[in-house]
Amino acid sequence: MGSRYREATGREGHSPRPLVVVRRYSHPPRGVCTYPWDMGRNADNPAAAHQRTRADHSSETAEDYVEAIAEILESQGVCRVVDLTHRFGVSHVTVTRIVSRLVRDGLARTEPYRPIELTTKGHRLAKESQRRHEIVYRFLLTLGVDPATARIDAEGIEHHVSRETLGRFQAFIDRGGKSG
Repeated sequence: MGSRYREATGREGHSPRPLVVVRRYSHPPRGVCTYPWDMGRNADNPAAAHQRTRADHSSETAEDYVEAIAEILESQGVCRVVDLTHRFGVSHVTVTRIVSRLVRDGLARTEPYRPIELTTKGHRLAKESQRRHEIVYRFLLTLGVDPATARIDAEGIEHHVSRETLGRFQAFIDRGGKSG
């Protein structure tokens, strides 16, 4: 490092600031779970639950927005930024940033001052989110939770429930709320 500094500056010694190397991994270190469907393999790893929660949180907004876009498209035929600002109670800027992220991730497409459309990938994610939401909502109703509370609680729970747990919820609903 000293010779590079000498060549660049013509002076002896080391650069006044050390070089900092930042490594960014395109994948997590070996054995680290990042996907909810991998959780069973890492059940004995205490960090796995936290990693799953962080992964779930990172996809929550996208899931909520594609689900909302699909519902608005179904009911109104067109979805605009203003529809989402009213739906989520957030600013135009917030919605625009999130929609830009959806476009970047291949879930939606739009042009300035044009309606928002879902891609095939976005429609798939919306259907899956709606399915999970409906199962969690019906499960809570089967437990005896009042509909208003169940609606609110399902909105948060749907993002953090595994496929296995969803299957158990569905089986419980199918049995009419009886343990089996």
